Amino acid sequence: MKGFPPKNTVSHKVSFKVLKSEIDSLNHVNNVVYLQWVNDISGIHWEILSNDALNKKYFWVAIRHEIDYVNQAFLGDEITIYTWVGESKGVKSIRNVYIYKGDVLLVKAKTTWCLIDAKTNKLTRIKQDILDVLTLKK
Repeated sequence: MKGFPPKNTVSHKVSFKVLKSEIDSLNHVNNVVYLQWVNDISGIHWEILSNDALNKKYFWVAIRHEIDYVNQAFLGDEITIYTWVGESKGVKSIRNVYIYKGDVLLVKAKTTWCLIDAKTNKLTRIKQDILDVLTLKK
């Protein structure tokens, strides 16, 4: 996995073992669980990047998920999830999530998130205060 995640991005990773509650009737991780992992790491990464002032002003909602299921995971497998923020403009931001078992890619996901003003509950343009935490400072 050389050069992964992309060097020019603000990224995060987390590792854990697959739990019994994440296994379906086919004895592998259920597809809905992968989506939950995508959502969970997105929230965790935002919490790491953001601060109280930003969280009082804004929140994100997912408006699109694109998921490619490439391989399977099973009970007890060690999983590593990588996430990074892609293009952010207008009211939308793209977040990439790759899920691995060792060097084996299991899932590639791209989620489009929309920024919401916490006071008005309406879409709001991504301003510099948000861009500052989503992108690498030069």
